[in-house]
Amino acid sequence: MESDDEFDMLDANDDDDNDEDFYSGGDDDAAAAMDSDEAGVADYEFIDNDSDDSNDVASHRYQQNYTVLTEADIRQHQEEDIMRISTVLSISKVSASILLRYYSWSVSKVHDEWFADEEKVRRAVGLPEKPVVDYPNAQEHNCGICFETYPRDKMHGAACGHPFCSSCWAGYISTAINDGPGCLMLRCPDPSCGAVVCQDMINALASAEDKEKYSRYFIRSYVEDNRKTKWCPAPGCDYAIDFIVGGGSYDVTCRCSYSFCWNCTEEAHRPVDCGTVAKWILKNSAESENMNWILANSKPCPKCKRPIEKNQGCMHITCTPPCKFEFCWLCLGAWSDHGERTGGFYACNRYETAKQEGVYDETEKRREMAKNSLERYTHYYERWATNQSSRQKALADLQQMQTVHLEKLSDIQCQPESQLKFITEAWLQIVECRRVLKWTYAYGYYLPEHEHAKRQFFEYLQGEAESGLERLHQCAEKELQVYLNEEDPSKDFNEFRTKLAGLTSVTRNYFENLVRALENGLSDVDSHGACSRTASSKNLGGTSNKGRGGRGKATTSRSSSSSRNIDDLGHWSCEHCTFANVKSATVCQMCGQMCQQRR
Repeated sequence: MESDDEFDMLDANDDDDNDEDFYSGGDDDAAAAMDSDEAGVADYEFIDNDSDDSNDVASHRYQQNYTVLTEADIRQHQEEDIMRISTVLSISKVSASILLRYYSWSVSKVHDEWFADEEKVRRAVGLPEKPVVDYPNAQEHNCGICFETYPRDKMHGAACGHPFCSSCWAGYISTAINDGPGCLMLRCPDPSCGAVVCQDMINALASAEDKEKYSRYFIRSYVEDNRKTKWCPAPGCDYAIDFIVGGGSYDVTCRCSYSFCWNCTEEAHRPVDCGTVAKWILKNSAESENMNWILANSKPCPKCKRPIEKNQGCMHITCTPPCKFEFCWLCLGAWSDHGERTGGFYACNRYETAKQEGVYDETEKRREMAKNSLERYTHYYERWATNQSSRQKALADLQQMQTVHLEKLSDIQCQPESQLKFITEAWLQIVECRRVLKWTYAYGYYLPEHEHAKRQFFEYLQGEAESGLERLHQCAEKELQVYLNEEDPSKDFNEFRTKLAGLTSVTRNYFENLVRALENGLSDVDSHGACSRTASSKNLGGTSNKGRGGRGKATTSRSSSSSRNIDDLGHWSCEHCTFANVKSATVCQMCGQMCQQRR
């Protein structure tokens, strides 16, 4: 467990993530691992738990950043922390658990405060070193709540020693437990006393139902009060995420297959920062868009001021009862003043004249601005929502592929399922890219309109990534279906394997470029609106030092030329999609682009 002090730097709107690799977290070793069999593992995995591949592969990508905790793991961590405090401070485990709850389960905080001023901590927490009230030697005592007399063995007290009868204690504890998690720091019933009620008293005096509730509160407090741990926000999920600071990315994937941002607990949204996501979600649910629509598509009745939408061609508008005012849609004047002299039913000379004179300029300007704003928002929202639905469909197709189609395809092509992993990797790539593409539209909506160079560069990268994703999605969705419908092994299946694996790699490169650019704030665009040659060559063109080529279209001629060099195996790299083609090919087998050397 990391020190809690490191979390002081965390902020919900923190968007200064490092420009690490989209999938590897930035390490060269992790980047090299992308060429292994686990390169395609993304946010979701639907493999059955009994299979060899189900060992938490969903969290493999960022396993250095976080740990997924089951209830048993939480209990174990909780017990270890309690034992550590009990041993170091030489106090009981019950007292150690009270200290940890008071200091939000921070072991380091307990150590610092305890050794700085033990007496102050005891007073604040409610752990008196010795009872403040001594039991008299009498056989009977008066209860301080019901004022009845009870035998000594029917009286109980907290660490302070204030005696109360068993029935009053049971009622007091039951009421506190039913009131919620506040019962974990329950104090002595005596108004003048602040001693805490320990868990051993709860276990001795509470009912079985109340003890079960208390136990649940106790477990949940370890997650909910701990700054390093959060529950998975997926409905019905009981897993928790223990986050390890310093990994760079906040995106985590629970064992239930739900991916979310640990920082803001919204769904995973890299490369868009938490602040932009919060604004976008608020805008999607805000009433302001309804008002924008009303302003852009309706006009107020001149008499009753209710908004009216025009749904027919005629300019003669009649307000709904009880108003029933008749007016002209264009100039909003009374219809009784209109006729052939004003232009008839479909035009209004009075309106046109007034418009030329500038009478309606301000009103029209407001309406036009509202309409443009609404159209712009609709443009981005529709594409955001469409990619979300496409991602959900891809998830369903992935599950169907893993549970049904892979086994069927294995039988048809006479190949083991282990050799068909490239299909699963392709679908995982599609799911991940749909998520990224969805959030790029939220990014684009908030990109300042006056930064034309950045917007142009962003739309170029987004368009290239989206184009690559569509090719990959179509290949995995439609072309694969041909082989699923066959009855005998196909000679073309190995070519399909090469094509799908190549498209997966190319699409990954496109999205790595896109994510890297967005996380850098589109810094490749300089103040004059041109791409920085050094940055563009590194991020977009040629073959990178990590072995994954980017695009060469937006780079300098030197970078483009290097991307077409023939490698040691006799392959040439397409400058458009970076696919490695055989030397004899005259056009790219992936995108159809002609080899530059043969033009």
